[in-house]
Amino acid sequence: MTSWEKRGNYLIEVSQRCLKGHKTFDLCRSHLVDASQISKGTIYNHFTSEADLIIAVACADYRMWLNQAEQDTAQYSDPYLRFIFHHCQRLYRILSEQAFVIARIVPNEAILSQASDYYRERFERVLEQYKQWNAQTLMAIGEVSGFNRGELLCDYLRGAMINSDDAQKHYNDAEMYYQHGFAMTQLMGHSQKRPPSIKVFLQWLQDKEASKALLM
Repeated sequence: MTSWEKRGNYLIEVSQRCLKGHKTFDLCRSHLVDASQISKGTIYNHFTSEADLIIAVACADYRMWLNQAEQDTAQYSDPYLRFIFHHCQRLYRILSEQAFVIARIVPNEAILSQASDYYRERFERVLEQYKQWNAQTLMAIGEVSGFNRGELLCDYLRGAMINSDDAQKHYNDAEMYYQHGFAMTQLMGHSQKRPPSIKVFLQWLQDKEASKALLM
């Protein structure tokens, strides 16, 4: 990794920290000067427009979910559980870390059209890879005719993350994840499946807390 790439990744990390708890993407390139202690010229060299900054942050988020998807594929042999726990993990991160919900603003053709080729192409590539993982997982669960299940789930998941963030739901609420899993199951068209129970989600949350404690 070049020094330019390392600096770019650092600026994205700073951006994500600055956006914690925010409901709008109200971060500008000029805000990063004080937050990162990097010169304005260098920052503007990395992000030639405000759209570049937005898309760069979006790329990082989607890359993180792709990495999580790889871990989930290794952990869950059952594609149904893989899908459920993957998207519960997305919700968990948003609520536990007060992370900015990037789904509030992307995908967005207007923003993408303003971004440089470098960031637009990076985003389109990682978005397509993530869509493919979701589509392949749903296909492995079992296709159900009649509706575009992928589109239904995408719309629901986006709304669930935004609404849960707006409502300041607590990240440690097992009932919330159970309901989330139930909703996903219904939208998949697999109502015959029983989503993980509240007891299972309680254990899942306990395991997460234990893992965090080991890292401290």
